[in-house]
Amino acid sequence: MVEIIFLGTGSAIPTRKRSHSSLWLRHESINMLFDCGEGTQMQIAKAKLNFMKIDRIFITHWHADHWAGLIGLIQTMNMEGRKRPLYIHGPEADRFVRDILDLGYWSVGFPVIPQEVPYEGDDISTVVEEAGFSVTSIPVEHSVPAVSYAFKVADRWNVDINKAEKLYGLRQGPSVGKLKKNGEIVYRGKKITMKEVGVLKKGPKIVYSGDTSPCDNVIKIAEGADILIHDSTFFREIEDRRHSGAMEAAEIAKKAGVKKLILTHFSRRYTTTKELEEEARKMFKNTVAAKDMMTIKV
Repeated sequence: MVEIIFLGTGSAIPTRKRSHSSLWLRHESINMLFDCGEGTQMQIAKAKLNFMKIDRIFITHWHADHWAGLIGLIQTMNMEGRKRPLYIHGPEADRFVRDILDLGYWSVGFPVIPQEVPYEGDDISTVVEEAGFSVTSIPVEHSVPAVSYAFKVADRWNVDINKAEKLYGLRQGPSVGKLKKNGEIVYRGKKITMKEVGVLKKGPKIVYSGDTSPCDNVIKIAEGADILIHDSTFFREIEDRRHSGAMEAAEIAKKAGVKKLILTHFSRRYTTTKELEEEARKMFKNTVAAKDMMTIKV
């Protein structure tokens, strides 16, 4: 299961109801942040999450409403005695992370490791790949170098024990465990493979667009996603702002064939997101507007 907590859903200028952009993503023992706007550590406290458990932070771009929370968060981690590394991924990460660490009279007693993410072209790049999950990225269209991210739980094969017993007499036991681990076994003199008796369970995929004009690259990385979290700063796209509107986000979701669209990054001009949600639903019915502290489980 993947759990997503929306720590901040506002854009540019925070309001009483909307903090700056940040998402907490949890899968088993993995805890990640996607963007870290001003006020993120206070939102983490309100959500009763443990910031010391954060393994990696993924920054979509270096506008302050998406990264300014890093300054206080890193200092607090340091004061709490963190020793294990913190990885910060993003376009031009090396430059900006080192600038942040050079601010003020402070030092950090744990490794803060910048990880560069490609921000030009239209290729999907692997950012992190570990046992059980991966994070990929793709460049998007904003006023500064920016990327979208996709978090994907690895697909898993499970043994259809009824089928295995019918075909080969294989019952639940140690041999089934060996089959899952190795992909094949020899049982009673016969070779059994997972492809013959297995069922592929697709792992969930969550895509976070960051700030972007409507673009084909988001469609590309979001294809078939369970959830697309998309920039919906305005009711309609404003050409010179390099952001998306609710209808444009819905068009992206429809073209990508996602299961659910969640709108976020709302301008402070909207005291309610009802009309944005309704506008998007004209194009893509399974749409909701995010709220600070909203939790989604996949």
